This record gives sequence, structure tokens and C-alpha cells, in this order.
Amino acid sequence: MLQLEHDSAVPLVTQITAGFRRLIADRKLAEGMKAPSIRQFARQHQVSPSTVVEAYDRLVAEGLLVARQNSGFFVRSSVRGTKAGTPRDETLRNVRFDGRWLVKRIWEGESAGIKAGCGWLPEDWLDGEALRRNLRQIASKPSKHLASYGLPKGLEALRWSISDWLGEHEICAAPESILLTSGANHALALVARCLVRPGDIVLVDDPGYSVLSSHLRDCGARIMGVPWGPQGPDVERLEALMLTHKPRTFFTNPRLQNPTGASYSLPVAHRVLQLADRHDLIIVEDDVSSELDALQRRSLASLDQLHRVIYVGSFSKSISPALRVGFVAGDNGLMEELTAIKMTSGLSSSELTERLTLEILSEGRYRKHLKGLRERLGEALAHTCHKLAEAGLQPLLTPSAGMFVWARHPRIEDAGVLSARAAENGIMLAPGHLFTQEPGPSPWLRFNAAFCDDPRLYDFLAAA
Repeated sequence: MLQLEHDSAVPLVTQITAGFRRLIADRKLAEGMKAPSIRQFARQHQVSPSTVVEAYDRLVAEGLLVARQNSGFFVRSSVRGTKAGTPRDETLRNVRFDGRWLVKRIWEGESAGIKAGCGWLPEDWLDGEALRRNLRQIASKPSKHLASYGLPKGLEALRWSISDWLGEHEICAAPESILLTSGANHALALVARCLVRPGDIVLVDDPGYSVLSSHLRDCGARIMGVPWGPQGPDVERLEALMLTHKPRTFFTNPRLQNPTGASYSLPVAHRVLQLADRHDLIIVEDDVSSELDALQRRSLASLDQLHRVIYVGSFSKSISPALRVGFVAGDNGLMEELTAIKMTSGLSSSELTERLTLEILSEGRYRKHLKGLRERLGEALAHTCHKLAEAGLQPLLTPSAGMFVWARHPRIEDAGVLSARAAENGIMLAPGHLFTQEPGPSPWLRFNAAFCDDPRLYDFLAAA
């Protein structure tokens, strides 16, 4: 069945798993077919049973084999979630481009060869060596904390480090005013649960972060969008919404916004804070891309000093999304409420990943990594905007930093239809209606410049 090279530098377990993948992909092992027993495979290929057990366990974890008690291992009948007998192209034609699709298809990275619409950085753009090196350092140190729950507010040493970082960015927040979370998405969900009651009017960016809308709807909020332009939100429309509907909160992403790539201008930032003060509005500032900002613009929290602003940050963009470490900063009373909600929903965040984040932030090379990352993103943005224009698309603006470009084709009114066609060609786009509160189709698309270097993307867009 397989030819193993016992003298190869490639481990036998790796050879076995790779061989099974090829056999299944080539349909030489059909769906439902029984794999050789562990003892049989070990005897035929002169390997230890423990090696076969490890290889089979990996194949089960990958979803290629399924273990049946007292029967053995079988090729899974529905590999990668596609129903047996359903052609892949037919599956893609029936894609529902909604918020759930965005999470499952883009964020999990399934099926697409070109992930032009995704929301994270490529793995090789991040400092993977720093992760590996500091993981080894943590594992080598004796610690009783690696196998226990963390503190409710999160690792104190990391909260001190974040307090210092906020101070560098002109935000005064003591460690007790900071709550660590399992990423920024978790932070936004906690804040929504704390502030929003059923029936409350809540303002959000439009277009804006689609998963946030799901959190707010779960809380029973009535969501209203504030239109965005190249300088940030439309302040006249914002004021009109405040006067008419008396909202309690405004969730906004002022810097390198997802999905437009735009940022608040300083006059817009001051105007938004003035309106918030006049109308007794709480602002939740989602600033997850702050470390990608080469211009280091002022945050709302630095202008307000956490009086009306609740500040949300994350290390997913600058270190790794795998860490799932984020934080919220605000007044002490609010942090106590959020801590209680965090404990009832998940007890504590991961102290292991918090310690790893602290180790990386403490290294001198972290700032050098950020400098290189910002430069690389700047080059990718310029290239993407140029190629999109060549393909006939019009960006809202040409961002100088961050990941995202928001663009449309003047002759295409429904980017969802275009995205379905792209999916059939192995290209995953993010159509605009995923990010807006307005009903109906949208002509806009979100592009992640870090994944837009493949000429096939622009060939497709030009032909479309």
C-alpha cells in the first residue's frame, strides 16, 4: 500500500500520514474503506505498532480516518465536510454569503487557494520563531501556573506591561483598570453583555465588523449604522441619530478600520467625543490594528482618558492570532463588572498564552518585527491598490497602513454574485453586504493586501 523509507530523515509517522493523504486524495482508498489494522500495517511495513497508532491518531484528528470501536479505522465518508456524491463546484455555487459563512469559510481558511478576503496576516509574515523560542523558555522553567487557572483579570505582569504600553500612547490606565480576554472578539462580547439591554439602540460603523453585530443582536440590541467615508464616520449623520434615537453606546473601529482601511481624522475624532459628551454616549473603541499603524495616530481613548471611552486591544495582528490574547481598559467599576461576566462565561483566560505574550513583548526584537511588518504592509497596500485600479476597481481610499482595501467595480452592483463566481475559481472574496447594516446587495468588496499578490486574482477581476 505504501512505500516507507526507513533511512530517510523524514519521520516514519510523517511518511505514513502523507501516504494516506495521497491514497485518499487519489481515491485509491475510497470513502468508507477500512484501513489496515495497526498490527497488520506494522508487520507489513516493519514499523512499531506505536508508530502506526500515532499516525492513525493524526489522521483521525485531521478528519481523514474515523475510529470505530472493536472494528478498526475507516476512511471518513465525508472528507472535509462535503457530502458524498456532491460535486465541489455545486457546493460552492450554493454558498450563503452571510456572517456565519464569513467565520466558517474565510476565518477557518477552508477550500480557497487565494484568500483575498480574509481578516488576518499570513503565517510567514509573523514572527513564528519568537513564538517557538519563548514557548521553549516557558516550558523549561519550573512553574505551578502552567497547569492551573489564571487570575480572573488575567496575568498581572502582562497587565502591567499593557499599562506601560498604553502610557506610551498617552492613555493613563493602571493594571487594575485592565482586563485580559481571549482576543478582542471576546472583549467586545463581554462589553456588549455588560452595556446592552434588550431593546437598546446601539450605533455601529457602517460598514463595520460583522461579528460584532452578531454579539449585539444576541443581547437584543436594535442596531443602527453610522456611514463611513475616507475620514471616518459621517458626523452629521451621527449627530442626527443621537438626537432622534438617544442611543446608549457607539461601537467603533477608528484606526485602520475593518473593512474600509480608513481612520478617523483628528477633527472627526474631536467632534465624535464632543457629541458623546453632549448626548451622554459611551464609546467602545476597537483598536486592534494599532500596532500596524505606521503614522501612530491618536486614539479616542488618549483624547478622552477613558472617561467615556472603553478601549479594546489585541495582540492577534502583531504577534499571532493563535495566542487569543486581548484586553479591555476602562474605569475600575466597569472592569469589575466585566470580570464577573468573564468568570461566569469562561472562568479565566489562558495564563499560558498570557505568559507567552509577555515574554515576546519583553524581547527587544519585537519592536524591530513591528517596524518590518508595517513596511511590508505599506508595500502590499500600494501594490494592491495599483493592481485593483488596473483591473477596473475603484478603492474608497488608498490606505498607507493596515491590511484592508475597500473597493468596488463601477459596473458591478452585487459583489455577492461576483464572490460566488470567485469561489468556484478557488478565490475567496469578502462581499460588502457582510459588513453593512443596509439590507440588500452591496457593490463593495474587502481585500486583504497581504493575500493579494497572486496575478490570478486580478485576471479574474478584470475578466469579471
